[in-house]
Amino acid sequence: TQGTILPAPNFNPIMDAQLLGGAVQGISCEKDVLIEILTQRCNSQRLMIAEAYRDMYGRDLITDLKENLSHHFKEVMVGLMYPPASYDAHELWHALKGVDTEEKCLIDILASRSNMEIFQMKEAYLMQYNSDLQQDIDSETSGHFRDTLMNLAQGTRMEGYADPSTAVQDAMILWEACQQKTGEHKNMLQMILCNRSQQQLWMVFQEFQSISGQDIVDAINECYDGYFQELLVAIVLCIRDKPSYFAYRLYNAIHDFGFHNKTVIRILIARSEIDLMNIRQRYKERYGKSLFHDIKHFASGHYESALLAICAGDTEDY
Repeated sequence: TQGTILPAPNFNPIMDAQLLGGAVQGISCEKDVLIEILTQRCNSQRLMIAEAYRDMYGRDLITDLKENLSHHFKEVMVGLMYPPASYDAHELWHALKGVDTEEKCLIDILASRSNMEIFQMKEAYLMQYNSDLQQDIDSETSGHFRDTLMNLAQGTRMEGYADPSTAVQDAMILWEACQQKTGEHKNMLQMILCNRSQQQLWMVFQEFQSISGQDIVDAINECYDGYFQELLVAIVLCIRDKPSYFAYRLYNAIHDFGFHNKTVIRILIARSEIDLMNIRQRYKERYGKSLFHDIKHFASGHYESALLAICAGDTEDY
């Protein structure tokens, strides 16, 4: 993995639980201790700490964190305590059931997860909220955007299969879909992007370029709009290079929306043990400044410290 958070050596969950208990249940919450422990243990270790904490105090660590912390710092500390599939489920639930549907959150998660991750996330969603993810997507979104999300949420992308002759056919269909833009063409477009294997789509995108003289992302941006267009582009970008996609999303969240906290927190936590090192690298290559530098510039206090600890940084990033 290319994560920034690795399993801590000489790990002692009982000692960590004790330190957290002292930090959380003291008169004033010792936030530095929380950062020190929770950002420097991998997810499976944090779950063992939560278990030791429950045995020791008869209390739930997540509940205690929620009660004693506030604002974005609370979101980071609590977010770290969920297993990955449960965290995705938690984010999707709030994106679907909040006051306004958060389409960009749905796009980020569903466009980037593997079949196995989607399967586990749906199970966690059902367990946590006693609700079916696909039914909730169906009721809370609409149009071709909804159809594409529903397709992704099935987690039925082919794996490892690639066939050059069907790649040409698929590229033709995609090119036609960008010209015609009928409902049927939109369906064909999303069916190909949601169900073909990653290897197959690599070939399809190359064939598309040969046939049309245009990059598929540019073609989609020209022909479609709204969240449907954003979702299609996200699928293409994730197939090509997931770390680049997340670097682009982080940059937008930090610069275009005056620091969109939810997005920054979600991506850092979700990718911390997968590819956050690669995301940092792409960020610096593409935007000239390090992710560490930009977070430092926009966040503050313990919230900033927590994000920076997850992001981790090299000396030249300061």
